[in-house]
Amino acid sequence: MILNFRPQGDRGLLVEFKEEISPEIAQQVRALRQALEELAYPAIQELIPAYRSILIRFDPLQTNPKELEELVRTGSKVNNRRLIPAQVIEIPVCYSQEFGPDLESVALDAGLSQEKVIELHSRPEYLIYMLGFTPGFPYLGGLKPEIACPRLSEPRTQIAAGSVGIADQQTGIYPLASPGGWRIIGRTPLKLFDPNRSEPILLKAGDYLKFVPISLKQYENLQNQVEKQNYTPVFYDREGV
Repeated sequence: MILNFRPQGDRGLLVEFKEEISPEIAQQVRALRQALEELAYPAIQELIPAYRSILIRFDPLQTNPKELEELVRTGSKVNNRRLIPAQVIEIPVCYSQEFGPDLESVALDAGLSQEKVIELHSRPEYLIYMLGFTPGFPYLGGLKPEIACPRLSEPRTQIAAGSVGIADQQTGIYPLASPGGWRIIGRTPLKLFDPNRSEPILLKAGDYLKFVPISLKQYENLQNQVEKQNYTPVFYDREGV
């Protein structure tokens, strides 16, 4: 395994893998992250995974980039062939004009019915490559090319929390109300980010996500459960990598 190391100031070290975005590289990122977490090296303060890299934030009074490089190389050798089991979380989504103002235009651009767009969007198990942009925003791999579409020419100034969108070859979910230019096709009642939870961010890089279409009535019922903290997200083990 070829790794590149790039210092990021005096408190960061970026570990880069092969220059490609793929499930195989994502698996290597996930395995190295778990290896470093299991080592519980006290100088490491935070591990931030991305498409093909991990940013290591560390205490410069306890270690230095060279020591971390050796630690990473050791961990990568041990975990080079290690398969880390992944979970799939089900994300219920109400696909509608009310919650998905761009659903019709996505269907028209693709030359498909809205029902077919929903079917294609909810079919895959999406790999969560990374989280970013806003707390808990997932960048997902696995969108069907038939429904890929460009961002809006003019971003919206406000997109509701839970909105599900498409931008180019990616799909994602807005955890918080924010500006954005993705094509919005639906909304989930789940809270991807909640500072009052013991684990504020619901999703984890390296796991998978499955959209489950629901009706407006089901959305309202689930939203009520979420607000009352009576809803438990559905997870299941994924076969293979």
